[in-house]
This record gives sequence, structure tokens and C-alpha cells, in this order.
Amino acid sequence: MRRQLLTSTTALVLLLGAGSAYAGMDEAKAFLDKEIGDVSSLSRADQEAEMQWFIDAAKPFAGMEIKVVSETITTHSYESEVLAPAFSAITGIKVTHDLIQEGDVVEKIQTQMQTGQNLYDAWVNDSDLIGTHWRYQQVRNLTDFMANEGKDVTNPNLDLEDFIGLSFTTAPDKKLYQLPDQQFANVYWFRYDWFNDEKNKADFKEKYGYDLGVPVNWSAYEDIAEFFTGREIDGKKVYGHMDYGKKDPSLGWRFTDAWLSMAGNGDKGLPNGLPVDEWGIKVDENSRPVGSCVARGGDTNGPASVYAIQKYLDWLKAYAPPAAQGMTFSESGPVPGQGEVAQQIFMYTAFTADMVKEGLPVMNEDGTPKWRFAPSPHGVYWKEGMKLGYQDVGSWTLMKSTPDDRAKAAWLYAQFVTSKTVDVKKAHVGLTFIRESTIRHESFTERAPNLGGLVEFYRSPARVQWSPTGTNVPDYPKLAQLWWQAIGDASSGAKTAQEAMDSLCAEQEKVMERLERSGVQGDFGPKMAEEHDLEYWNKDAVAKGNIAPQLKIENEKEQPQTVNYDELVKSWQE
Repeated sequence: MRRQLLTSTTALVLLLGAGSAYAGMDEAKAFLDKEIGDVSSLSRADQEAEMQWFIDAAKPFAGMEIKVVSETITTHSYESEVLAPAFSAITGIKVTHDLIQEGDVVEKIQTQMQTGQNLYDAWVNDSDLIGTHWRYQQVRNLTDFMANEGKDVTNPNLDLEDFIGLSFTTAPDKKLYQLPDQQFANVYWFRYDWFNDEKNKADFKEKYGYDLGVPVNWSAYEDIAEFFTGREIDGKKVYGHMDYGKKDPSLGWRFTDAWLSMAGNGDKGLPNGLPVDEWGIKVDENSRPVGSCVARGGDTNGPASVYAIQKYLDWLKAYAPPAAQGMTFSESGPVPGQGEVAQQIFMYTAFTADMVKEGLPVMNEDGTPKWRFAPSPHGVYWKEGMKLGYQDVGSWTLMKSTPDDRAKAAWLYAQFVTSKTVDVKKAHVGLTFIRESTIRHESFTERAPNLGGLVEFYRSPARVQWSPTGTNVPDYPKLAQLWWQAIGDASSGAKTAQEAMDSLCAEQEKVMERLERSGVQGDFGPKMAEEHDLEYWNKDAVAKGNIAPQLKIENEKEQPQTVNYDELVKSWQE
């Protein structure tokens, strides 16, 4: 009963004294008037009650200056430029919110882990590092922090159950290590107008014998890519696919961000496959990594993974604009918006804000898009119950090397920028949803027609199949950097897909072997398995009710399947 009272913001007004005058409330009201208004899941009275809680909780830290950091995306720019100054004015805690590149965030947090030097008081760090943080035990476990030393600075109205990404930031010990701040998925993008054009539909049906629609599997995606490539639409030659291929660190994200899972690599399980995940890393019953190569029961170089890489290479060469081969992630991002691409199998929803700008060739005059987002198609090795794509979850992370008082002040700021008071407005700016109450807010029902299916996707049951890198990966910074180099060799033609993945899994195992020898990760670090052939490990997996590593499917061109987009959305709503 007491707990129920504390989760009510109405009760907060009573507990704090609604009529009391505290320093900072004038600033809070000015902020709510100017910035929030009714674009919030809370009423104005509850907004003020939540602000009052922040004012009171921050009193012991008034005048303190703290530094936090995140990567440079629209959501974090809004936090840095608008929410940080507001928090400072309201609470008296002076926050500097730095924006740096994603790779620099990872590098600097590694430095703090290795040296113990407190570079930042809080980090928005990708939840892809959850396996790293849990094993090294250098970040604060938030479950215990909120119950103990951070209890007096934990918002009674935080409402953890409202966050949609907590399973991604919870370790095998069932403790929460990071608090989601922004999320965006990696989904299928297509030209809705071209797919509904009567001539395109008739020509496609005549050539392939089935309806043009959202591809359910890679076989249909390939047919659609072939159909549109070289076709002339609105006086322009168009392409059926878009991707990028330059040997550059950003090429690594293209694959660690769950490309192999879309092909059918790994085992069933959400948010990540167990015992083999989408990186092909296998763990034992104690969550200790035992291998990456099929020789140890892993799947990084198994038939499903090699198929995933080969399809990437084939489609990039045959169906994408010729310049795509030499592009990086950031260079390729704007290309679909230029109006010459029919579909893209791998599109981050973080690009939404850039894809709905007035005047783009992919926008209608009434402000609605000519394109839509839909669930990604899956490869021939994929089975029901597997994850289907990647979700980026930038999450607040507190290091143990940060002094307690600074960590507590930073925790207040982290809760402020994820609070129910501000989250709906923040989501409208950055379109990176973290709360169920925000996704369901009526303002997004009204805006949904202008966002190309983004809202419908996040309200759908399909979204649970999109997740970040999971806990099987023992050291994300060390292992992630191996991917772009290995796959870059395949992209450049220096190695075949099989050779590239053989090299990658061997390099991953070298890192894991070093971790095992060092003992630095204790009882949760790698413990490498004995080596056997693919048939041995496949038989072992099947006997235990698992899947990976799978044997090669001789005919990897399965029966193509599509679905009508409007019918799909209707089924979600029903």
C-alpha cells in the first residue's frame, strides 16, 4: 500500500506540501510553460509535483558542477541544449552535457574503466555493452543503487515498468545496470507510392507470379530489388536496394547490429538467442562464453552467417547505386531520401526526422511521406522465435569510479531527461521512444500519418523482435572492432564470405582466450569449449532442443512471400 502511494504523483503533492514555496519552482514553471505545455503524459499539476521532487532531492548538491556525455544524435542535442540548462536552473546543479562521436564514447568509457579516473559523472552508453559491464563489474548496478545509497535521489515516479527497453539493460543476475534514454530500431524501408502504383503491381505480378508488397523473406526482397533496379520512374533510373561498403569502422555496425540474426544465425530467444546469440557467440549454462567458431559450437562462421554476408555482397553489387560500394554509414544515410531508391532492408529509424523534411522528393505536398517503415524480412535460416533486427538503446550508465555525491547528482539529471514530464516532448524532437506512455500518447496518434509507420511499428507486437547486442558478448569494445576489418575484406573482394567469417570467429576466440587466461572477468568470463566439426555441434544442439549451428541448406532461394502493408498494420491494431 505504501509503495502504491509513493508511485502516485498526486500523493507527491500531498507529501511535499502543494502550497510550499521552494527555490527553483519559478524556474520549473517557466520551463513547463515555455517547453512542455500539454505535450506530456502528466497533467500540469503532476508535472509541477515531479519538478518539486527534483528541487527537493537536489538541495544537498546545489552549486555542484557535473559533466555527462553522450553521442551526437538529435535526441542528445535536445538534452544538451534545452534540458540540461533547464535542469541546472531548476535544481542548482550545473550540468555540462558533452556531445561526442559514438566511437569516442566507447573509447573514453574504456579509459575510465582502465584508469579509474573520473572522466564523466554519467554516460549515455549503448546497452550493447551490457555483457561487458556485468562481467567487469565497474558500473553501478542500478537495482542495488536505487535501493541503497541512491534511494534518496530516486524519483518515486520513475515508473520503471513504463520503460520498454529494460530487458536490454538487465544482466543474467537479474539486476538493472543501465537506464534507457533513447531507442531506435533498424527496420525495412520502402516506397509506398511505387509499391501501390498499378503498373508496377501488374508488371511485378506478371514477371514473378505473386503480389508486390512488403517482403516477408529475403527471397522476396531479392525479387523486388531486381524488379526495380534499372526501372525508370518519374524520368529517373531507380535502384531496388541501398547499402554501403567502404572498409571503415561504420561497416562493423552494419553487421554487429543484428544482420546475422535476420539471416537466421544463432538460436531462438528474446531479446537474444540462447545459448548462441546473433554474433554467433555461444555461452554455457552459467553464461560463460565457450566459443565463436562452429568448431566450438558457435555460429559466427556457420552456414547462416556466410549466407548473410554473401547476400549483402551480392545485393550491394547488383541492385544498389554504384557509388554505394565506396560509402560509409553516414554518407549512405541520406541517399534513399533523394528519391531514386525503392527499398532498403536495413534502415535506422533514427533517420526519420531527416526523411520527413519538407521539399524532399520522398515527401508529399501535404506533409505525409511517400515511404513507409515495416518489419524487416528474414533469411532462409530464420525460425519463428528468433530476433529479427537490431534496436539501439543508449542508456544512462554510472561508473563505480565516480564519487557517490557526483553519481547521485548525475542520477538526478538522468532521471530528469527521461521523466514522464519531459519524455513526450523529447520523443517528438528526436523520435527515439523509451516509454510506453509516450508511444501511446494522443499527440503521437495525431502525428503518426506523417511518420511513415514509425508509431505503428512501436505500438505493434512485432517490436519485441528487435533488440540490441546481448550479454553473450564478453567485451564489446574489443570484439566489435574486429568486425569491420573482417567484413571489409569481403566487401573489397580480398576474401570470400566464408574466409572473412572464418577469420572473424578466430579473432574473436583469441580475445576470449586472453580473457580466460587473465581471469579478469572471474566466474562469468570465457571458458573455451573443445573443438569438433559442424555436424557434431549441430547434432548436439538439436538433441538439446536448440538450433545453432545449422547445417547448410542446399537451396537458399526459398519460396518468396510478401504481405500487403495496409493489411499488416490493420492486423497489429486488431
